[in-house]
Amino acid sequence: MQDLISFFEESHFTDTHQASSYEPLQWGANIITGDWSDADIVLVGCGEWRGGDMKAAYSNSPDAVREELYKMYYWHNAIKIADAGNIQQGATLDDTRAALLTVLQEIHDAGKIALIIGGSHDLTLQQYEVFKKREQLAVASVADMLIDLDEAEGITPNSFLMDMLTGTPNFISHYNHIAFQSYYAHPHMLETLDKLRFDFFRLGKVREHIEDMEPVLRTSNLFSFDISAVRWCDAPSNIKGSPNGLTGEEACLLTRYAGMSESLTSIGIYGYDDNDDTHGMTARLISQMIWYFVDGCLVRKTEAKLTEREEFIVFNVTFTDNDTTFLKSKRTNRWWMKLPDQSFVPCSYNDYLVASADQIPERWLREQERLA
Repeated sequence: MQDLISFFEESHFTDTHQASSYEPLQWGANIITGDWSDADIVLVGCGEWRGGDMKAAYSNSPDAVREELYKMYYWHNAIKIADAGNIQQGATLDDTRAALLTVLQEIHDAGKIALIIGGSHDLTLQQYEVFKKREQLAVASVADMLIDLDEAEGITPNSFLMDMLTGTPNFISHYNHIAFQSYYAHPHMLETLDKLRFDFFRLGKVREHIEDMEPVLRTSNLFSFDISAVRWCDAPSNIKGSPNGLTGEEACLLTRYAGMSESLTSIGIYGYDDNDDTHGMTARLISQMIWYFVDGCLVRKTEAKLTEREEFIVFNVTFTDNDTTFLKSKRTNRWWMKLPDQSFVPCSYNDYLVASADQIPERWLREQERLA
């Protein structure tokens, strides 16, 4: 951590918000500052917006979220959280991105979970670059009302996915897009994602069966959440957002699912500008999303390994001449499904119901396509 000090702003949120000003069970009295070697989760702020507008000022949004987060009550004593502070704005946009990447690499190599409060959505690339630099394959999931595959010069919040998904060498083994809104998505973008055998879930489907997003996030290594995925009335800072979108409760549920994933090593929440936040409501929502992410991390610590079969209920099912096995965890009620190659993949209770009705679960088909 000492070697990273030059990448952070000298002033830390806690300089003006002492731990003594909080009640003993609030986050502000329990969060670790300075040395994060004993932490499970490391919080990093980055208010960089020049990816979308080169004239944009560095944002105070991460501290606006901290203002609400530190007031919350700390229910998760088994999870240790550190706040590393805010990345210092570089002389250029690339300087800020390089500093963020260096910090995220250190957190990754230390076996910690990075939690980033942005900043514009293109900073997601720094989450991915951690895997690219280490030449490790990654499953990436993004929640966003838009599919940021525009063609543009340079990397912007509306085009960064083009670089992440098509750049070479490429280390994206799979990509999931959650809660896009069809009327803002070019049909050819969906065709491209489908040809690459990536998965995309429109807003209506996510809201109808949001529990099906848990197995999607369970396999993810990184999760990026653009606050535009939340409807405007639940996130008033979304002045360029939509009257439709996820509710605040659904956004919290998705981050909880992400926290439950044993594979996930970083989560970023982007697109929040405190200058447009009516009564601080969006900051309050993001702080609650973070709280639920930590709540999910507590669940991941309790899950049994698949080899511990006594910890699972086994269901043998035959559908359309396919014999398979479903496992349900006695500890967390999560489900797994056995594929013909004998491997188990995360699934949902709905997949089990579909198979029990002698139909082929869509998740089973998609997994088979990717194995072909």
